[in-house]
Amino acid sequence: MEAHPSFTITPYCTLDHAIVYFDGVCNFCNGVVNFIIKHDKKDYFRFVSLQSDRGQEFLRKHHHPTDKLETFYMEDTDGKIYGYSTAAIKLAKHLSGIYSLGYAFIIIPKFIRDPVYNFISEHRYKLFGRRDRCMIPTPEMRSKFL
Repeated sequence: MEAHPSFTITPYCTLDHAIVYFDGVCNFCNGVVNFIIKHDKKDYFRFVSLQSDRGQEFLRKHHHPTDKLETFYMEDTDGKIYGYSTAAIKLAKHLSGIYSLGYAFIIIPKFIRDPVYNFISEHRYKLFGRRDRCMIPTPEMRSKFL
């Protein structure tokens, strides 16, 4: 299993909200999005399915394959983009309550974190299943999706 480095891209602009780009047909990923929404008390995050036009444009712009989704990405309000385990840890920092303590995992080196992340990513469809199409947000959640 090849470890993928997390990365940071120099910001071009400042965003009002961090954007989470996720696999919209993955049941596990959709569960994580619902979890984030529930624990995003400061309304920090917005969401984009990687299968959507905007998600595909994001992948092309940053030279990632549009058909093989290996990770989710978080574009922070300063324009920096994170992937793999670093994205999950940076995201946790902004959740409410005890979940923000997940940021403490940043002290674990990427060469240890990313293989664990990659294992889950590679097996997520087998373990949690997938949908035929991206989830449709409820009317209450619609404003969180771009």
